[in-house]
Amino acid sequence: MNILISSTSGEPIYAQIVTQVRQLILQGELGAGTPLPSIRQLAKELQISVITTKRAYEELEREGLINSIVGKGSFVSGADQEFIKEQRLRILEMKLKEVSEESRQLGLSYAELAEMLKLIYEEEQE
Repeated sequence: MNILISSTSGEPIYAQIVTQVRQLILQGELGAGTPLPSIRQLAKELQISVITTKRAYEELEREGLINSIVGKGSFVSGADQEFIKEQRLRILEMKLKEVSEESRQLGLSYAELAEMLKLIYEEEQE
């Protein structure tokens, strides 16, 4: 698991961990049952506080993305595929809102934006 922490980001370190692990899970790169590094191990690798790592794991557990078992560690939960799909759709909606706002600021029409999306979508399928 490769997590990159940015000290210049305005986002707290624990939130950076949550965002990156969430993304790995929702993209299917970390499947159900996959063990995560221990809290201490991840803290050591990232050279951060154990408290920060613990906070990130607690947040992921609240979201239902991981399960922590005392004495065994933390694992990607076996959340049903419908739940994971809903989470991914929510992320997609946020990205589309961002693209929509940017296109408005550039003065693009809906037709121009739709054409760009169509071209990119078709290009990816080749």
